[in-house]
Amino acid sequence: MKIIAFGDIHMSLGNFAQIPGIKTADLIILTGDLTNLGGRSEAKEILNQVMTVNPRVFAQLGNLDRPEVDTYLNELDINLHGQARLFQRQVCLMGLGGSNLTPFKTPTEFTEEELSTSLNQAHEQARAFMDLSGSGKHRNPPLIFISHTPPLNTKTDQLDGGVHVGSTAVRHFIEKQQPALCLCGHIHEAKGEDWIGKTHILNPGMIHQQGWIEIDIDSSHHGHVKAVLR
Repeated sequence: MKIIAFGDIHMSLGNFAQIPGIKTADLIILTGDLTNLGGRSEAKEILNQVMTVNPRVFAQLGNLDRPEVDTYLNELDINLHGQARLFQRQVCLMGLGGSNLTPFKTPTEFTEEELSTSLNQAHEQARAFMDLSGSGKHRNPPLIFISHTPPLNTKTDQLDGGVHVGSTAVRHFIEKQQPALCLCGHIHEAKGEDWIGKTHILNPGMIHQQGWIEIDIDSSHHGHVKAVLR
């Protein structure tokens, strides 16, 4: 299985259609910030562009998307924020959109307590899916965690001045649950990757600056997951 993930679109997809294999990928994941302070119509514009290239999409809002984007994604049944998805019985996805609190008072920000509540809700669903899929002769599928906000104190949450601004709730979740991957964004200048325990964390930066992630899942090798930052 091949998955292409990117985010921090901000109404500019750049040359995303030129990503190798994007038309035939099994799934496209949009990690947040589809718009710049936009709502339903702006999100629809971006999603239409992406789905014209590949209709198999899951997405979530970022902090610069208005809350109505969350409602719209639910209506399309492609939302990841605060919930989990079992995809083709080969991988479990769970999402956390928006961001922790910022000085800028953007449209979709949450306290760390609110983020933790959403994480617990999504992980409950994920565990149920994984237990169901892993019953009988099947092994539990790998868990991929999509968080618009990066975990605190990593290479993926550092501003140019060196200050770390990621989420404590996201970090605590990763430390405890150890998903295979954490795909994040939000801090554009912190494009890069890091590890927390066994969890590979990747921030591709902005898509219009040609940042994206390629994920391969080998179901013949117990769901082995390989992610490459491009």
